[in-house]
Amino acid sequence: MKVNQLFNKHQVISFEVFPPRQKSPSIDFSRIYGTMDALSQLDPDFVSVTFGAGGSKRQAGTLEIASLIKSEYGIEPVAHLPASQLTGAEVDELLDQFATHGIQNILALRGDIPKSGRVANDFVHANDLVAHICASGHDFNVIGACYPECHPEASDLNADIAHLKLKVDAGANQLISQLFFDNQVFYDFVAKCRAAGITVPIEAGIMPVLNQHQIQRMAEMSGVSLPEKFTAMMARYEGNPIAMRDAGIAYAIDQIIDLLVHGVDGIHIYTMDNPTVAARIVQATRSLVRA
Repeated sequence: MKVNQLFNKHQVISFEVFPPRQKSPSIDFSRIYGTMDALSQLDPDFVSVTFGAGGSKRQAGTLEIASLIKSEYGIEPVAHLPASQLTGAEVDELLDQFATHGIQNILALRGDIPKSGRVANDFVHANDLVAHICASGHDFNVIGACYPECHPEASDLNADIAHLKLKVDAGANQLISQLFFDNQVFYDFVAKCRAAGITVPIEAGIMPVLNQHQIQRMAEMSGVSLPEKFTAMMARYEGNPIAMRDAGIAYAIDQIIDLLVHGVDGIHIYTMDNPTVAARIVQATRSLVRA
């Protein structure tokens, strides 16, 4: 199933999982089974699979894990495909493999550029990859990423939204946002997207914060602003890991309830492969998602 069709039925709930780090070519599926055993109980609309930790193809396993999610759990997978880490030939090979395994949904990204530089310049921007996938002859639902607070490399938000429009015009059928901690930022971003003619569904990306190091790293990498309410929480509980975890989960739940009440298209939870945390969030908001 193409997951963009689900937005016509209800507010969508989805998760992101990471392939396990590998020290050998074979994949240790034990952890992903544990994660999916838990996440499948939460009845997600889809689960996205990243392209491996740190951008390493050796650590990828995206195809194998996406296939497992679909065949063994009956949940639609979304496979990440990062342009900066692949050549055109590698992309074509993966597209053929995805199609063979019945994987219909792809998150087309530029991706983080490796420290050693791009693998190739076949796809300079994400919209180049989107257009290539749509012209591949395969019938994929192509998803794009978006940044409510502007991509770190864009000159400003208006320029970033103009680039996002190019991505949608190239064939992206839905968007998933980067994480954010101020819902008003997301509402303002969506309004600007609609004014720019971007009409596809936009899922809100939510990350429950479990520790201070995690959020500081993510804020530095993604340029995410931290509202006073959030920083006060961090300061209050930084010396108490359990309290910090519980406060972070409560903050995410509060965000999600507000987003659902305001009619957001969907919620995409960055689980950090912690299904227990995801379960607590979904159990607190489940009745609102498809109400």
